[in-house]
Amino acid sequence: MTTLTPDAAAPAVPDTISFSRLVRVEFRKSWDTRASFWLLFAIGAIVLIAELIAAIVTGVQDVDDVQFGTFATVAGFISQLLLPVLGIMLVTSEWSQRSAMVTFSLEPRRSLVVQAKMVVGLVWTALTVLFALVMGALFNLLYGAIAGHVDWSGGAGVTGFIITQTIAMLLGFALAALLLNTPAAIVIYFAYLFALPTILAIGSALMDWFKSFAEWINFSDAQNHLYDGFWNMTGSEWGKLIVSGCIWFLLPLAIGLRRILRAEVK
Repeated sequence: MTTLTPDAAAPAVPDTISFSRLVRVEFRKSWDTRASFWLLFAIGAIVLIAELIAAIVTGVQDVDDVQFGTFATVAGFISQLLLPVLGIMLVTSEWSQRSAMVTFSLEPRRSLVVQAKMVVGLVWTALTVLFALVMGALFNLLYGAIAGHVDWSGGAGVTGFIITQTIAMLLGFALAALLLNTPAAIVIYFAYLFALPTILAIGSALMDWFKSFAEWINFSDAQNHLYDGFWNMTGSEWGKLIVSGCIWFLLPLAIGLRRILRAEVK
């Protein structure tokens, strides 16, 4: 009969997975499926086409007051539609593809997995913004070649573009954490983006008291002031941005994170 030495009898302690490794894994997972790859490709392609159309139309029509910030706004409208879908898919992929059990078995610290996904979303947002700004600069030069003059002003609009694109992705991320369902999160986001402003506008037109109330819950409209430069925003504008942001971003994110940490993995 043999006896085990203390070293042999002790169970092996698994190495702790570093946060940087989690980020690298989540980054790879964000583009190596067909859905995620074509979504990223669509963001770049549509931004490129939209910028080209804007440069040609404004140049041929000799539109006044076209500047670098104009092309940033064009790119912002396109990426604001698609970046939140990327944020949604980063979260819901674990549940829609039924890989949550594998992910959370390999890394039981669910909060770290969610943080890694958010970092990946911010990285893709930064890359998308950089691509859009580079394309904006190139097409601003193309417009200058067509119209005969180039205007590089509009820095406030560029700053607003960067901030609003980051908020858009994070909003999609928060809705995904709340619902854990890709179609539902996408529908709710587009309802927030298109249907909610219409409903609030109708309510404001029919009821005078509702107009001032709507300004405090319309997160999309509150962000428009960022395009004029956050340093130019008044206290009231900051208040409306913060209050509406708490309603549409912080509250869903907090509830969603609690749900992810407590959800039964199947």
